[in-house]
Amino acid sequence: MAKGFNGFPGNMQEMMKQAQKMQENLLKVQEEAQGLTAEGSSGGGMVTVVANGANQIVSMKIEKEVVDPSDIEMLQDLIVAASNEALKSAQEQVKKKMASVTGGLNIPGLS
Repeated sequence: MAKGFNGFPGNMQEMMKQAQKMQENLLKVQEEAQGLTAEGSSGGGMVTVVANGANQIVSMKIEKEVVDPSDIEMLQDLIVAASNEALKSAQEQVKKKMASVTGGLNIPGLS
């Protein structure tokens, strides 16, 4: 059997190069994911939330018509629903970006 880099067979050396390249691509995609945004809304657009690929809420818009001091629970529910929708959408976008690098492999801790 032919010896490759540090005693590894030739195809093992190539696999190591491919793994390193994938790791570099994953880091790049993770950095890009920080900049993507996704929007979620609830109450027919009365509450709108924008989240980024780092699972952070970056903005929120609440229409004044939905603010009722006697029904704070409804506003809280609308905010939670819009936030969850925005975060879910952002996570799906990150997952798609990661899949483009991993070839669809589900690597724990990356998505």
